[in-house]
Amino acid sequence: MKELLSGNEAVARGVYEAGVKLAAAYPGTPSTEILETLAARYRSVYSQWSPNEKVAFEVGIGASLGGARTLVAMKHVGVNVAADPLMTFAYTGVNGGFVLVSADDPEMHSSQNEQDNRYLARFAQIPFLEPADSQEAKEMVKLAYDISEEFDTPVMLRLTTRISHTKGIVELNDPITPEEKKFKKDPAKYVMVPANAKVRHKIVVERLEKLRDHSENTPLNYAELNGSKVGIITGGVAYQYAREVAPDFDYFKIGFGNPLPLQKITDFVNAHETVLVVEELEPYYEEQLKAVGLKVEGKKFFGKLGELSPYRVALGMKEAGVVAEISHPEIDAESLFPRPPVLCPGCPHRGVFMALRKLKVAVTGDIGCYTLGTLKPLNALDTCICMGASIGSAIGMEKVQGAEKGVVAVIGDSTFFHSGITGLLDAVYNQSNVTVMILDNRATAMTGGQEHPGTGRTLMGEKVSHVDIPTLVKAMGVKNVREVDAYNYKETLAVIEEEIAREGPSVILTSRPCVLMPKRIMDEPYVVDLELCNGCSACFRISCPAIAAATETNKYGHPKAVIDPTLCTGCTLCAQICPEECIILKSQFVKA
Repeated sequence: MKELLSGNEAVARGVYEAGVKLAAAYPGTPSTEILETLAARYRSVYSQWSPNEKVAFEVGIGASLGGARTLVAMKHVGVNVAADPLMTFAYTGVNGGFVLVSADDPEMHSSQNEQDNRYLARFAQIPFLEPADSQEAKEMVKLAYDISEEFDTPVMLRLTTRISHTKGIVELNDPITPEEKKFKKDPAKYVMVPANAKVRHKIVVERLEKLRDHSENTPLNYAELNGSKVGIITGGVAYQYAREVAPDFDYFKIGFGNPLPLQKITDFVNAHETVLVVEELEPYYEEQLKAVGLKVEGKKFFGKLGELSPYRVALGMKEAGVVAEISHPEIDAESLFPRPPVLCPGCPHRGVFMALRKLKVAVTGDIGCYTLGTLKPLNALDTCICMGASIGSAIGMEKVQGAEKGVVAVIGDSTFFHSGITGLLDAVYNQSNVTVMILDNRATAMTGGQEHPGTGRTLMGEKVSHVDIPTLVKAMGVKNVREVDAYNYKETLAVIEEEIAREGPSVILTSRPCVLMPKRIMDEPYVVDLELCNGCSACFRISCPAIAAATETNKYGHPKAVIDPTLCTGCTLCAQICPEECIILKSQFVKA
């Protein structure tokens, strides 16, 4: 039986076929659909969202030590959060097979950096597998569990955005039932006090040598020989691009990337006049091959910034002198209609950022939909580093600038549970005069509205008690806790002003849900009375996609506004800030 699956869906299928018992993750593009697919289609796998990637990884460790095959999934920056347990779990080894999915994001479609997590696998001294399509994604998951259990190690499955989201035909198989294992007390293996860790480190080094032999013999690393003088060393999605551009070249395809099969690759290089390394992002393969004296080139032709594409690969091959013509047309980015990201119509964050812009305060931001508050015309967010950094950054800024400058940290509910709680605890402990705004929209909204500890529901649909944020922050010692309706602009503005002026840490909570969750905030949309509209453009400055320029203009030639009733949610914000009161509910509009 065959099915059309994305890479993420194929990973979920592979997890099911491998007999995995537990999967844990924190949602993050491009990895989110792995756990969602497991929860929706493969209920035999217990699947959960954890508050953050570190906790997900630790839950996975417990399941592995308990004898079960386990999956932990996250985007590339999530592995940074989970790096602490990862580095030590590489020492202890596993009981049940353990696979870590790292979904990297070349071109930063939805990320704050472009890091290449092949280096993190090497740093942790664990093997990684890298599929080039959905079929390989499914099969490599199953192979990864075999490798994990054979070599007593966690294994990374490294995806990229294109592999995660591109669909391909996948051959489905029946699930297997792995050997049943139980937890066995073994402090020398699992308790990493220094004396035990020294012994385990030696085992890690010995394991790497065994993995090196495995890399030389695994069918995941192989040569495709077509009789060409040019050889291409590649892997992952770059393999697909290179094959599309130059199908008649010889290829060495790497599927098992740490340790590299250096003897196999040496034989391949020595058999060719010219060898190019085609890989996305960093020169991970190229550096290691040059370090052992192999004559290869790569990054000087293909670059290390952003995603590769068939055109970029063709251009690099032409520059290297191995192809004469480029059949793939270059896309002129300037001719494409721009589609900048924007907050949804009716988003409850919009009024908050309008108020912050008006107050001209320093605003430290975080990871989520509200990061879009930095864009024109809102221009209200000044920093964005990583999950949870808004509060710590605000504390540091306030300590060196003084409270009179006014510093506001903005963080979402899911991000607050992920890594904002400790930052707020720091603000209380060190009595920082910062104002923390927790924009509680009751969802992990940026990645599609996933559940979290504040929603009252688990990934698998079970109803549970939700964490009450006001009660939590008061228990942490925050004395000044205010709740505001994010759609009430005047109230929001007044409360922020009051809390900025107040001594000590303050927390302001907004309580409107993500606008994509309800059908509409009100039963009818707003309209613009063009006879009253004077074209002042105040409504344009709230950056709502439902508001557009009308064909009618004022006496200065400035366009008046029109509202798309299919997009308007009835949030009232534009009506509140319209100086002419010409934005009214549709039922109130009476045309003469």
